[in-house]
Amino acid sequence: MTSSFAFPTPSASLGLSPLVPYGWDDAWADEFAPYDTEGLVAGRVIRVDRGQCDVATADGVIRADTAFVTPHDPMRVVCTGDWVAVEPAGNPRYVKAYLPRRTAFVRSTSSKRSEGQILAANVDHAVVAVSLAVELDLGRVERFLALAWESGAQPVVVLTKADLVPEAATLAHLVQDVETTAPGVPVLAVSSATGEGLDVLEAVLAGGTAVLLGQSGAGKSTLANALLGEDVMDVRATRDMDGKGRHTTTTRNLLVLPGGGVLIDTPGLRGVGLWDAESGVGQVFSEIEEFAADCRFQDCAHVAEPGCAVLAAVDSGELPERRLESYRKLLRENQRIVAKTDARVRAEIRRDWKRKGAEGRAAMEAKRGRW
Repeated sequence: MTSSFAFPTPSASLGLSPLVPYGWDDAWADEFAPYDTEGLVAGRVIRVDRGQCDVATADGVIRADTAFVTPHDPMRVVCTGDWVAVEPAGNPRYVKAYLPRRTAFVRSTSSKRSEGQILAANVDHAVVAVSLAVELDLGRVERFLALAWESGAQPVVVLTKADLVPEAATLAHLVQDVETTAPGVPVLAVSSATGEGLDVLEAVLAGGTAVLLGQSGAGKSTLANALLGEDVMDVRATRDMDGKGRHTTTTRNLLVLPGGGVLIDTPGLRGVGLWDAESGVGQVFSEIEEFAADCRFQDCAHVAEPGCAVLAAVDSGELPERRLESYRKLLRENQRIVAKTDARVRAEIRRDWKRKGAEGRAAMEAKRGRW
């Protein structure tokens, strides 16, 4: 299976630039032109830690300080995958700016301030690694996919450790379960131990930037090593009873793949909070939104309203009830996050509550009048 995602390609004018393997193309060159006239150096961030970052430049990897790039705004800090303009010399050297991001993978933090945390930038594919060593958690897959779609990247679900499911029929059934959960998303069964499915995944990822996501123990580091053809990432055994492992990756690292493209490996994510991801949720549950178009009321909540096409689909068996419950849950969570950060949305929610309360009281009064 191949992706329909279109990547900008480097032109002959870029020659044999050392940055081409990192994703440099004519569009990035055009974006960087104003900084070039200032004598700044172009590069791509391959790692960030403690206010400093490693940047791949035409002259090799350099260390740079990020203090000049809005350090107190978690959505505007330099992150892995950014293209940046760096001072040509100095000790330390400073990142002066980052180029406008094509895509950004963002989740909410565990902070009570409800801030967004950017995990990776300029990503073409979001690879969601799901271990077959444990029972599939389809709700978690849907959550990752909502964030992936919202980022602007094309999601890909990779079912790792496929060698632990020896029966082909069982494996096919598991793939089908995830395909139903992930409409429009490639789902690949892969084994880093046997090499099964790796060639297909390599073909999907070639030519772009992929970020590798998943829980600890999902086999991300092992998968990264298999794609890289060498043991670059530290790997530790997972617990047999639940498939969980310790965080083997502690920072986000950008690595060039031998078959083309680059890979950003990430630490295992214990919490995957949504961050203003309403359109992403809509894409994950596209069939529900298609059913909803036939509901009698435009603002149907799909709970108990008459003429609800979504509930009718559940009753007929066309739509699994689990999918509807997961859809409601993610929408509620997203609404809470947005409401905490957007006063206008909070006001709209309050008005909606008052309107529905008034309608409910009017309906009760009407019923009493008929009794």
